[in-house]
Amino acid sequence: MTLRSNARIAGFTLLFYIAIGMTSMVLFGQATSGAEGTAAILASIAQHASLVGVDIVLSLLAATCALVLAVTFYSLTRDQDRDLAMLALCCRLSEGAIISAISPLLTLGLLSVATTSTAATGADAAAANALGALLLKMGGWAPIIPATSFAVGSTLFSYLFLRARSIPTSLAWLGLLASILLVVAIPLQLAGFIAGPVTTYIWIPGLVFEVTLGLWLIIKGVAVQTTAT
Repeated sequence: MTLRSNARIAGFTLLFYIAIGMTSMVLFGQATSGAEGTAAILASIAQHASLVGVDIVLSLLAATCALVLAVTFYSLTRDQDRDLAMLALCCRLSEGAIISAISPLLTLGLLSVATTSTAATGADAAAANALGALLLKMGGWAPIIPATSFAVGSTLFSYLFLRARSIPTSLAWLGLLASILLVVAIPLQLAGFIAGPVTTYIWIPGLVFEVTLGLWLIIKGVAVQTTAT
């Protein structure tokens, strides 16, 4: 495919990826809305099984988007530095693979436990609540793991865009700095050194960059790259 075709596919997929992520958060929030405590959350999930099912499908679509972005971004940056572009490609491929392997399985497990817990009593109910609490906690961790691969891949691709001057320099710098912020902050979050609202705020610069980049790629595409010497 041509650079223009790859740019349009990348831009559309980028925006679609963001929309999927936001929709997934909204759906899961609706499935657990107003519930407090593990037992109440499990009961709410069981009552909104269809929403949770849609969330599982969205997870698979998100994994597919990550794979498409890996290939299209590679095609847009490989002429600048093939080795770095390949490394970034591998990071984004691993992001998609982790999402497809972890998120649907955790959600399916949570849905199964929630459905079972509605009819459980005594020791069975206590066991279901304990397992549900673990799965809910793991569900909170699950997005952080592929986010690490995303951050590294985004940093490399942004750097290559900056070197090639194939997108506006200011936009490339925003992507590079926003990605580096995530590379530093995500491991700190995993280690427990940062928590609370700041773990959401660190994604805002990256969100601005990706929305802007997606629109730019669809409308303008990329400039002819300057081949590295």
